[in-house]
Amino acid sequence: MNTMNLSQRWKWWRERRRHHPPDEIHRAGELAEQRLAKISRAAGKKNGWHIFESVRIPDVEQGGKREIDLVIVGGNTMLVVEQKHWSGSFEINADEEFIQHRKNGTTHNHSTVNQRIARKSRMLVAMHNERVGKDDGVDVRVVLAFTNRNLDWPSNVMDLGSIVKDEAGFIGLLEDENPGELNEALLETLQGFGTWDEVELNGGLMCKGDVLDLGLGDVIDTWQEGRRTPLLGSIDHPRGFLTLFTAPPSQLNLNTGERHMEAKLPFGKSLRMHVVGRKSPEDIPWSTVASLNLSTPSLNDGLGQTLEKP
Repeated sequence: MNTMNLSQRWKWWRERRRHHPPDEIHRAGELAEQRLAKISRAAGKKNGWHIFESVRIPDVEQGGKREIDLVIVGGNTMLVVEQKHWSGSFEINADEEFIQHRKNGTTHNHSTVNQRIARKSRMLVAMHNERVGKDDGVDVRVVLAFTNRNLDWPSNVMDLGSIVKDEAGFIGLLEDENPGELNEALLETLQGFGTWDEVELNGGLMCKGDVLDLGLGDVIDTWQEGRRTPLLGSIDHPRGFLTLFTAPPSQLNLNTGERHMEAKLPFGKSLRMHVVGRKSPEDIPWSTVASLNLSTPSLNDGLGQTLEKP
């Protein structure tokens, strides 16, 4: 730090102070998903339903991974849930495209919502059968959950072959149905999938995607190697004017399971992340990061490599 010139110190201090406000439009949808997961856990606990959020499964046919909003397992039953928190109204055309008509007068084509989630459900059960080495007879149900009360549905949504529920109806399903004795192998399959990595920037903007490299060197990479729990991190960034002249002021705290590590963040360090919706990975300066929550690494990325296309 003593060798840093004034322009470097100034840049670092400015980065720590920069405010990145949250994306309110996407944040509303994320909060709705978190709410549904939370109340689903409470509603399904008595009957033995297990809730998995933002499950990401490998897609060999199209490349990359596909996300499922909720997967709920109970007995030998698997509910594959697509949640929509739209307002206004929507129609379904002859190609099964969902066309939303927002209250502000705009429209948006959400493409073939039902076909996409049905495809993911077929992929998921095929991967489970591959993992256990047999057709496990899983009862797979596709559920469309429309959780905003301010949404009008078309009558033909009931013709799609999926279960269609509002929030109250979906919660009622979990409360009313006892799925029976748990298929432990099915639960293990779901536990083996990962979810999104989340990096929160100073000010509240949440970046979701895949963290490819923490950029902090071999010691921390080795320390977290082989973990089977999420990696949680928080960063304390002093922003007062006098910290412009302080030796590495930012403090990083990392936790995974029962392991804990603290470290100072030197100037110029960045993590590398592929953020959802962006074409290529990018470097995110640690000086702009407030916290992180990295998914438990997936055990199932090798599944689906030899399956027939669903």
